[in-house]
Amino acid sequence: MIVLQSLQTLNKGDAGIITPIYGGSCFNSLLFTSDGGWPGFQAGKGIYDVRCPYCQFEDSKVLDTTRDSHGGVRRRRQCLNCKQRFSTTERAILATPLLVKRDGTREEFDREKLARGIRIACAKRPVSAADIERLLGEIESTLQRLGRAEVQSRIVGDMVINGLKNLDQIAYIRYAIVYLHLDDLGSIREEIDRLLED
Repeated sequence: MIVLQSLQTLNKGDAGIITPIYGGSCFNSLLFTSDGGWPGFQAGKGIYDVRCPYCQFEDSKVLDTTRDSHGGVRRRRQCLNCKQRFSTTERAILATPLLVKRDGTREEFDREKLARGIRIACAKRPVSAADIERLLGEIESTLQRLGRAEVQSRIVGDMVINGLKNLDQIAYIRYAIVYLHLDDLGSIREEIDRLLED
């Protein structure tokens, strides 16, 4: 699996994700492979089809290309048929390690489950959706860069705790009550005091 920085350099067997974006929201991610999988990349020719989300035409021209902080590529395109403009993002598919829980059981990393916990902690706080997505992205990419098959689940919890500590102190305390098992007012007060000392 490779980061899709230049589709012209893809070889037979490479794979990745192309995600069309239009109307201010993200369209479904489209898996393609360079051995002829949808959306029609032809190995060795540097040609692939991204269907226009407006008219479904299979040919467009690239107007602009930028890179994001996570190694992805964003391309601004114009349909050669209806002339509408839309964007696509390209990113590699990386494996995320299994999480080993305290009782020894294993489960797959669930980004949505983690997002729900963080959103609950940040409820009615001045934390934007973009801030939460950025934290989730940092956690997921850190796990992927570890290159391990399994990691202790506490590693994820520690990353959330550290991220929320820098993001919003109230959200941090809310998450810490559950994650650190702060089950009485005394232990919560101690954690608040440590936070204030920092």
